[in-house]
This record gives sequence, structure tokens and C-alpha cells, in this order.
Amino acid sequence: MSTRTAAPVLPPGLRTRPLVLDDAEAVTALVRAEETVDLGAPEVDVDDIRSDWLRPSYDITSSTMGVEDPAGRLVGYVDHAGDDVAYAAVDPAHQGRGVGTWLASWVQQRARERGATRVGSQVPQGSAADRLMADLGYRERWTAWDLELPDDVRMPVAPLPPGHTLRDAAPDDHEAAWTLMEDCFLEWAERPRQPLADFGARIWGREGHQPWNLRLVHDGAGELVGATHVHLSGGGGYVAKVGVRRERRGQGLAAAMLVDAFALARRHGATRCYLSTDSRTGALGLYEHVGMVVSSTWVNRAIDL
Repeated sequence: MSTRTAAPVLPPGLRTRPLVLDDAEAVTALVRAEETVDLGAPEVDVDDIRSDWLRPSYDITSSTMGVEDPAGRLVGYVDHAGDDVAYAAVDPAHQGRGVGTWLASWVQQRARERGATRVGSQVPQGSAADRLMADLGYRERWTAWDLELPDDVRMPVAPLPPGHTLRDAAPDDHEAAWTLMEDCFLEWAERPRQPLADFGARIWGREGHQPWNLRLVHDGAGELVGATHVHLSGGGGYVAKVGVRRERRGQGLAAAMLVDAFALARRHGATRCYLSTDSRTGALGLYEHVGMVVSSTWVNRAIDL
């Protein structure tokens, strides 16, 4: 249920302000500090933050709020990324002081003003953020997992079906890749279709993008049937998206694309290979079948506005 009680108050000495693009490094440091406590190691990169903030439809100033200590150091932030999605972090040294509660109240109001009927976020299971959201009335929507390929595990050979090809995407392929991936993900994701420009900002517009980061599978007739987005993050190779056209599943395409993506990442210097999935996709078994293991479990929680 929605929290419509009196707005919470921040501890004395803390002040707030909207964020700007130049705050991406400070936000990254804040998230990484929280991840180190919750996960044992940081995962987010500044490019992850910047690629989201550089989406053409997104306005940083109206979508974010930061909390600073008297010295001007960022100790908390929240981002209404769009629709029902929010991101937030609080410096572990400031957790338990009401900062997270204040940020939750702010983003609920901002989402409500934009016409959203709910807002939520994905947090490590059992973390301080998870406990706070449960206390504030956020319900659990789904479970998510980060999976990693252990150093001593070799992925099974997974050739493409006869007649299929796998190659880097060219600029002329971008719209077709957007259509395929959005078609695949919108089978289970409860959100509007991303505009092409926003989708592109997170992939080919991402800082440091290289052609091998977006890989396409075509069948013998030249039809696009699969796409993979893989990039380097924090020294690792991260497979951000794997999409296979619905009627072409069950032919081994996804396994072949995954093997290809991790091999390319290692060839470009990745020291670890990982990805994320959740209980809506039904893909956990595929990743475990090729030797990946769960490294962390997350909970997606939301509250009705």
C-alpha cells in the first residue's frame, strides 16, 4: 500500500539537490560501496550510470535527488529512471538514519506526479535496502540472480544450427536488433516498448562501444533470429541481453550465442564472465546447464501509489 503519511525528515546537517551528469562518478562510488557490503564486491561501472542518464527521453535534473553531508559528499541518491523503475543507494555509514526512507518518499511522489501507478527497485536479497523496502510496504514481485562462469568450468561446445551465421551488428542492423530484442523482452516485462533512441543509448551509444558488443544471428534465408549484447564492465564480460525469436527457440541458438559472447569478452581482456536473469524469463536452467552458478540473489519489490 502507498505511504501517504507525513513526509519523513532527513537527519540534521544533510541537504538535498538534483543531480547532474558530472555526478555520475560520485553515484558510482556510492553504489559500489553499498554493493561491497551487500555482495562482497562492487559490480556497477560509471558507464552503466552514464548510459542510462544519456537516454534522449531522460532528464537527470527532474528524475534524481541526491543527499549530501555537510562537507558536500554524496551519501544517498535516488533516480526515477522511468515508468515504475527506480534506483537508489545509501552510503553504508549512513544507513539506519532515515536517509533511505526519505529517498523512498521522494521517488514515490515523483513517480506519482508522472502518472505512474507503482514504483519499485531491485535489491540484494536480505540487504539493508531489502529490509527497509519490506518495512515500508513494498511487495515482492520477482526474484533475480547474478550468475557467473567459474574459472575452472569450460562451457560445452554449442555450434549454431546448419545454415545460421553469427556476426557483429552494423549500423544498418540497429533498428532490426531493437525490434527483435524488445519483442523478446516484452513477452514478460511489464513496461512500454523503449524508444529506439533510448535503447540505442544503452547499447551502441554506450561509451566505449565496439562492434563486437552487439552480435546478430541470421538463418539461411537471411532473417534475423537472435541478438546478444555483451560488454566489458569492471574487468568482466557482462552479457546484458540475449534474445531469440520465439518460434526459433529450442534449437540451441541461445547456448551458441552465449558461448560466443563469453569467448569474445575473454578475447578482449575479460577476467570473469557473468550475466543476470530473473524468475519471469525461465532462463535460469539454460545458464546453469552451460556451467554457470548463482553468485547473488536479488528481490524486485514495488509499492502501489
